[in-house]
Amino acid sequence: MKYNWRISKRVSQIQKSAIHEMTRLSKEVEDVAFLSWAKPTSDTPEHIKEAAISAIRNGSVGGYSENSGLVELREEIVKKLKKDNNVNANISQILITVGAIEGLASAVMALVDPGDEVILPSPTYSTHIRQVVIASGKPVLVPTIEEEGFILDIEGIKKAITPKTKAIMYCSPNNPTGTVIDEEQLRQLAEISLENNLMVITDEAYEYFVYDGHKHFSIASIPEMSKNVVSCYTFTKTYAMTGWRIGYLHAHEELIPQIAKAHIPFAICAPVVSQYAALGALKGPQDCVVKFREHYLSTRNLMCQRLDDLDSVFDYHKPEGSYLMFPRILLDEGRDSTTFCKKLLKEAKVSTTPGIAFGPTGQRHLRLSFCISEEEINKAFDRMETYFL
Repeated sequence: MKYNWRISKRVSQIQKSAIHEMTRLSKEVEDVAFLSWAKPTSDTPEHIKEAAISAIRNGSVGGYSENSGLVELREEIVKKLKKDNNVNANISQILITVGAIEGLASAVMALVDPGDEVILPSPTYSTHIRQVVIASGKPVLVPTIEEEGFILDIEGIKKAITPKTKAIMYCSPNNPTGTVIDEEQLRQLAEISLENNLMVITDEAYEYFVYDGHKHFSIASIPEMSKNVVSCYTFTKTYAMTGWRIGYLHAHEELIPQIAKAHIPFAICAPVVSQYAALGALKGPQDCVVKFREHYLSTRNLMCQRLDDLDSVFDYHKPEGSYLMFPRILLDEGRDSTTFCKKLLKEAKVSTTPGIAFGPTGQRHLRLSFCISEEEINKAFDRMETYFL
């Protein structure tokens, strides 16, 4: 196109989001069974909505907050980090962000110079790759070990380090695979970081959704890592608040002002009404989180049962966490996951996400979300059984 010269190279090289493209295509098909977007169908709990309504009525949300966020909210986050993540923090180490995504983007922009390399275990959340590219960095994708449940390849990460390596960026529980990186591997990752003076950037959006005795471990709880890690969290997944766009990051107090330099031109501050909602979430009853986890465990088990009936079509590792899974396509046509998913949408009316969106090792896979109703899962798999069998 004649206007291509207007677009920056760093943006023009980014491909269209496969997640949002499948959403767009799904709207063109009537009566779709929707498995492609990690958006909980549960509503935000009432006590959180009431906290926002109260703040609106009190006239508290019409102006900006501090760039770092409401002091009271940061104080509650400090308590949460100590209780649930074994992380000792103070409010000068907390930055309230527009979801975890903006926190991750601000951290990458603050830490990565043009040409710097960032190691990402693959498959990984597609937005992480884009964030590195937008910062003019180079994503270095190190394949995980699929046969062992997509665990980290520690030796592969070591071999990928060069003089240009600046950071390691990971998501646990993982999007798209549902893998929970265990404490032993994260301690090994911490050693690698410290030995090579690398930063670690974490996405811990699904921290509360772990199953079967697995435990979420925050690498920031390792005292020696205090200056080498930026940890990003979100309320959006924990409390079914995806539309509220509210999260936060934790880093050493010397890093926060530098990350804020990127945060301010991106957002100025997180939406104030959402900050009050987040405050209500932390101070209110937590039984909603338990109910969400129980629901996701039930729907995960159902999805695994239905996949077992399609074992000639898919192979899979049972997710240890999150509300996502990443089956391998066994059929020959699965070699191109994008074509496979578009055909499945058009011919079976089931919307999924092609695995190639999550890095080259995602090819021959598709991502399925189980943060939906059992009825929707059964509807989708009934259609796939008819289609494939």
